[in-house]
Amino acid sequence: MKKHNRFITGYAGLRALAVIGVILYHLDPDRFVGGYLGVPIFLVLSGYLVTDHMFHSYEDRGVYDAKNFYIRRIKKLYPQMITLLWLCSAYIFLFQQNLLVKLNQIVTANIFNVFNIWQIFNGQSYFERFAANESPFVHLWTMSIEGQFYIVWPLVIWLLVKYVPKKQTRLWILTAVTLFSALEMAVLFRPNIDINRIYYGTDTRFFSIGLGAMLAVFWPTWKLNKNTGRHHRVVLNLMGAVVLVGMLWMACNPILNPQQAFPYQGGIFIFSILTTILVAIIAHPASIWNKLLTNPIFNWIGSRSYGIYLYQFPIMIFFEDKVKDIADHVVLYRVIEIVLILIVSELSYRLIEKPWGKMTWFKIKNHLSKAFNWQKNYLFQKVSTAFAILVLVFGTMGIAKAPTVKVENPNDSPLAKQIKKNRDEQLKDNKKLIEKAKKKNKKPEPPKNKIMAQAKIKAKTHPVNKKFQKYGINQIQLQLAQRIPVTAIGDSVMAGSSQNLKKLMPESIIDAAVSRQLIQTLPIFKQYKDQNALNKNVLVGLGTNGPFQERDLDYLMKIVGKKRKVFWINVYVPTRAWQSTVNNMLKAAEKKYPNFTVIDWNKLAAAHPQWFYGDHTHPNPVGSLYYSSYITKKLVEKGLY
Repeated sequence: MKKHNRFITGYAGLRALAVIGVILYHLDPDRFVGGYLGVPIFLVLSGYLVTDHMFHSYEDRGVYDAKNFYIRRIKKLYPQMITLLWLCSAYIFLFQQNLLVKLNQIVTANIFNVFNIWQIFNGQSYFERFAANESPFVHLWTMSIEGQFYIVWPLVIWLLVKYVPKKQTRLWILTAVTLFSALEMAVLFRPNIDINRIYYGTDTRFFSIGLGAMLAVFWPTWKLNKNTGRHHRVVLNLMGAVVLVGMLWMACNPILNPQQAFPYQGGIFIFSILTTILVAIIAHPASIWNKLLTNPIFNWIGSRSYGIYLYQFPIMIFFEDKVKDIADHVVLYRVIEIVLILIVSELSYRLIEKPWGKMTWFKIKNHLSKAFNWQKNYLFQKVSTAFAILVLVFGTMGIAKAPTVKVENPNDSPLAKQIKKNRDEQLKDNKKLIEKAKKKNKKPEPPKNKIMAQAKIKAKTHPVNKKFQKYGINQIQLQLAQRIPVTAIGDSVMAGSSQNLKKLMPESIIDAAVSRQLIQTLPIFKQYKDQNALNKNVLVGLGTNGPFQERDLDYLMKIVGKKRKVFWINVYVPTRAWQSTVNNMLKAAEKKYPNFTVIDWNKLAAAHPQWFYGDHTHPNPVGSLYYSSYITKKLVEKGLY
């Protein structure tokens, strides 16, 4: 009889790296742009270890105990999963009932391992970092893919063993399915469409599992020989270093931004191939990499990686919902979140994962008998049982209440309606304004002193927009605003106030829309310039949805040129860590470019929290009047005519 599969301790280190990457991505997706690639690491490992174990069993004993496999998987996965679902449901019911919507469906979908499919049709984008009701469960899609894999794979391997005796043919079959999955992801990707289908899809994500399964066919753990030549050891060790550096480089490279094309058109597949190579090298007993990735810290994180993965996102969502000044204490709050994640994961590991791995009906009965024994002081059993009952009761109440909660369409909020109305008016008005700007930009403007003189006269004889005067702008400035040429491009903050900006500056071309980031608008700036509709004053309102690269800002300034003035409204988004990052970059740009001016909306906004909706970022109707007046005032003070 051949020896059993050996335990490869270095895989705990690889799991540790994977879960660290995921946590960093969730904490700061713009700085750790490729951290989400920790998920393919988990999938490759699952594909390799499960397939390797099954093939070994068939070769060693001629059969595979699928029943025992399912029992082990259930004991490993479900206790923590059920605990997480009910804990979160109880918390939501008690403290955050805006997340009750469809909670019953979310819990059911996770229990039956179809949450990734549910997400495709119902869920928020995995990459929406500024959602009003960001789900604490959005990361669980990968657990459903793993669950589906565990359910069907014993049957798949049985069919391969029974009907495909040649290992080479098995490898070709697995290769074909794996390549089909990767090609399907690439083909289905289209720019500017919802990527949930390909990001969450079992079929489009199978290739990571498939690569691990392919590895198990030609690189079985029990056949790897430690007694290999020195040359082979050197090659393995060097290749491991190259591959690990390549993986880390990809995880930190902006080209792997999951909202761009490359990840889906080969990027995630390439990363999965590198992961597969590293998994193979760690498995080889002649390689040093198993030892290098084995240490107490990695062992601790790796052994608790399942719990850490489960709890990290809910803790972030719940914590950040209650803390509204994250931008002022980014490092402190990130440390607090990480500490909470590690504490909860450790408790979960000790109280749920380890005990349930060896749980029997006798042990359950014994625990309950002690918990309800009023003659003796079994404190731990009593406290833990009482807590479990409370979680069960409140969690079930939350799940039961969910179907009665009205699904509020985010498009029905006053802000969303105003933004939509403003956007429709922008598209309608801009056609005429663009044609007007084309002609006007070819003509020389009268001297500014003449414009100022005319404004002073009209301020007395024909006052305009008088209601805005109580919002910090005087009548002369209101008169000047009537003529100032502006092309404004921004995100939802500008979009929510564009109707007021338009009243104040009727000659302005305003192009503002929801969820915009700088990199997405660069072609828009270029298009306006090519049409000769990029006015002398360029107003920019971007950065609310995340930071941007300095090179993108430099490229924008290259498009605008030196003869125009750029006015950039800095951001007020106190609930997000990137506020200071964006505003500091704008300060640096103001020093770098003579024609660059920062409009310091952040300073004014921070002193008036009553000007904002509940998201603490978008001005409400009163705040919109101050926002528009302040920006207009700065434009007429320093702008070109």
